[in-house]
This record gives sequence, C-alpha cells and structure tokens, in this order.
Amino acid sequence: MRHPWEEIPLEDYEKHMKLESVLQLQALNEIMKSQLEDYPVSRIMILGIAGGNGLEHIRKDRVKKVYGVDINAAYLEAAAARHPELVGVLECLRADLTEEPYRLPEAELVVADLLVEYIGYERFQEVIRHVRPAYVSCVIQVDGEERWVSDSPYLHTFDRLERVHHPVEREVLREAMGTIGYRAGGAWERGLPNGKSLVRMDFAREDAP
Repeated sequence: MRHPWEEIPLEDYEKHMKLESVLQLQALNEIMKSQLEDYPVSRIMILGIAGGNGLEHIRKDRVKKVYGVDINAAYLEAAAARHPELVGVLECLRADLTEEPYRLPEAELVVADLLVEYIGYERFQEVIRHVRPAYVSCVIQVDGEERWVSDSPYLHTFDRLERVHHPVEREVLREAMGTIGYRAGGAWERGLPNGKSLVRMDFAREDAP
C-alpha cells in the first residue's frame, strides 16, 4: 500500500496551504528563512521538503550542500525543477523516514517543519541519531479548537493522512530530544488566521558550540 503522502498532488497541497484562511505556506517560508540563517553551517538537511518552499533563502556563498528529503518522488522533482540555481548544492533524496533513516547522510543542521506529526517521536529520534546534526530546528502545529487539517475546498485530499498522523506536544518533544542528547534552545510561536499556531522549536546537540 502506498504511503498517504505519495497520493496527495503537490498542487492541491500547496493551494490548501496558501489559502487566506490557512496561510501556512507563507508562514513556513518566512520561518525557514530564519532557520537557514540562524546557524553557521554548510550542510543542511530539510525533512519533508515537498515542493521546495523556502529554498530560495539558501545562501550559496555559505551553504555547500542541501539534502532535500521526501517520500513523494514527484515533490522532489518539482523542488529541483523550481530551483535550478541550486544545481550542485541541492541533492534530493526519496526516503520513508519511518522505515529508512539509515539511508540518510550526516548534516550539520536538520530542518523539520510539520514533519514530526507524520512520523512520531521515536522515528524522529532515530533520524536525528543517524544524521547527527549539531542543530535541529522543528516547526509543529498547535491546533487550537480546529481539527488538525484546516477546513478548505481541498480538505478531503488529506483524508488518508489520519492513519499516519501523530499529535505532537511541545513538552513531550523537548523530553524526547533531551533523551538523545539535544538541549532545548529557543521557541517561537506564530498565530494563524484560523486560530491555529505554528511553533518553531530549536535544539542543539550537547557538544555543539
């Protein structure tokens, strides 16, 4: 059986995410800009890269390698096609993070925005143990009173995600990262039009500067 994320057209996903009532595509783009700028690293891994939202913020004078990881091969093709300026820097990797964390190379920074919700704490820990980044920057969604997928004309496109969705709590994520040797850093919350919030949470490996 195919993974639910392999069956969601990128066009539907992006149209849903950038609706005026959702505004997550725009918010995530701005958040990723700061995620990419905040750490002195040259090798970055972006988990759940989808169509490459935010890749325009990569500074080629500083960043030598970006690993874009996703389970959907069509998403990866779109990300690469949209950013020809990153040829030689961007390497797209198709991987099911629930089954294949061992396929991932090492990187200094892992960016995981709206990703932990779809693999769970334990699988995320396995990914981080394998990649061994000095820094991890995550974005999780706080649902408020709405269901975890915002209402929109594209709502039913996401119906099958229910079976792979794992609710994420801030304190539990902090504890999970702490048990594998990552200390919590800053946390920032950004409200959305529908009452939800995006929360950026950063972590540093205990021996990181």
